[in-house]
Amino acid sequence: MTTEPAPSEFRLVVTTAGAPAEAERIATRLVEERLAACVNIVPGVTSIYRWEGKVHRDPEVLLLLKTTDAALDALRARLLELHPYDTPEFLAFEVASGAPDYLGWLADSVEPPD
Repeated sequence: MTTEPAPSEFRLVVTTAGAPAEAERIATRLVEERLAACVNIVPGVTSIYRWEGKVHRDPEVLLLLKTTDAALDALRARLLELHPYDTPEFLAFEVASGAPDYLGWLADSVEPPD
């Protein structure tokens, strides 16, 4: 009998990009490189934030990345390489629960570097 992966082995990562083409470029590379199993790109986000002492309001694209805990550090490093922002958002959340078949697919789709 195969052991089902524990939900705690997985991470949902949140980041943003400045434009849809930029989001697609980043998402495609991370999935192709098997650092993320899937990336949802959510257009039409407005971000209001403080940067260098001023409040900014900018259109952005939200990216939701699904990965494993084992690939998280490599994903972070690669995202920082690919991203044009000086300080890209990178927030990782532990998955508390998930459908076993989906988690199995996610585990099979990500290959952290050795």
